[in-house]
Amino acid sequence: MKNILLISQDSDVLVTFQESCSADDSISAAPSPMEAAEILKDFQSDLLFIDMEILQAAAAGNSYKAVLQPFWLRYPSLKIVVMTAQETLRDAVAAVKQGASDYIMYPIIPDEIRLITSSLTESQKVQSELDYLRDQFWDKDSVPFVQTKSPAMKTVFENVRSVAPTRSTVLLTGETGTGKGVLAKIIHKHSNRKNEQFISVHCGAIPDTLLESELFGHEKGAFTGAVKRKLGKFEIAHGGTIFLDEIGTITPAAQIKLLQVLQDGIFQRIGGEEDVKANVRIIAATNEDLKQLCKERKFRNDLYYRLNVFPIELPPLRNRKEDISELVEVFITQLNRFHNKNIFDIHPQVIEAFLNYSWPGNIRELENIMERAYILERASILVPESFPAELFTTEDSLTRVQMDTMLPLSEVRRRGVEEIERCYLKEVLDEYCGKINKSAEAAGITTRQFHKLMQKYGLKKEEFKK
Repeated sequence: MKNILLISQDSDVLVTFQESCSADDSISAAPSPMEAAEILKDFQSDLLFIDMEILQAAAAGNSYKAVLQPFWLRYPSLKIVVMTAQETLRDAVAAVKQGASDYIMYPIIPDEIRLITSSLTESQKVQSELDYLRDQFWDKDSVPFVQTKSPAMKTVFENVRSVAPTRSTVLLTGETGTGKGVLAKIIHKHSNRKNEQFISVHCGAIPDTLLESELFGHEKGAFTGAVKRKLGKFEIAHGGTIFLDEIGTITPAAQIKLLQVLQDGIFQRIGGEEDVKANVRIIAATNEDLKQLCKERKFRNDLYYRLNVFPIELPPLRNRKEDISELVEVFITQLNRFHNKNIFDIHPQVIEAFLNYSWPGNIRELENIMERAYILERASILVPESFPAELFTTEDSLTRVQMDTMLPLSEVRRRGVEEIERCYLKEVLDEYCGKINKSAEAAGITTRQFHKLMQKYGLKKEEFKK
């Protein structure tokens, strides 16, 4: 049995589908993507067929992916097929490149419908079985985070599957905000130490004078203020895993002690002579180039080689944009769980803006932006107005607003005015190096009005100082 959703305004096409499919198949029809989305709220579909002209009209100058994205957000495994005439074939091919599974040509032939539905249904079954087998390894809480379309991230998770059950030291590298802390927890959850402690230490956040004591503990009287013995993180994590974030920031003295842990499995508390056994698995992380730090003599070569037993590099979000939709869905689910709201979707224009944005703060930035928008949102769908204006600052943003015929004129006008205001403010602030008095004077408004507009569009004067 297959559930098929047809987006078409041609009743003959619906009749052809009804004649081509078996009696067990369920076929629903809608004249537009908006009405199709309403149907999908109550009935899950396996296959969606959409007329190319309807898809073009809904896109209205945007990408076809932006129109199809809400369907995939609701049902990630949904297969979408474009129905096209010869004159729109090139656009149908473009839609396939942007995520549609296939296309078929008008006039619709029953045999072709049966062939393509059978083929796509079979591929869904195979993919579902592969996903099931792959997910058997993953802890249920980890499954949302390991779903990926990115080849680079698939390699990362395959490496995690390989190294997690071992005792090997793991070195996680990548830019700030790429999810190194989350990945460290996933490794621990799938190791033989999963029932023991997972201790996370942000080395860069601990003052140099306290770092050694924090990691390895101290004896009573070891230094001024040491009024009693203190256990370090390595002792507390005994039998479990310790995650050392920003490992490149630790002091030379702490580097020597850490090397002793890695080489001999022992350490001494500060002020103590007794060897303490370190039965702990080490996962380290850094956003710095440890090799370069070694060349600059800021990091020990021998420690680097001990840490670099099993390196895993996490790609930045800008290099795995195919995962943004899945990450958005994960964050919406989490936010719904912890807040008294029921937001189920995100506007396609926001997704398109996400795909055009460079994400300097990576996944952490995406998560923070999603949480802020979630808090501001009053409807059941996250709309562009709830997000920072700078997300929509691509060169064609004005054109995109003007051409969005799915919106009423008043809304298009409002968005156009806001976009012009925001661009104007940025130009004036840039011209006067962020000086509010001069910028307001040039704009012909008061400084108070200027401040209000800056606040409205999320602009800060520090960003324009030269």
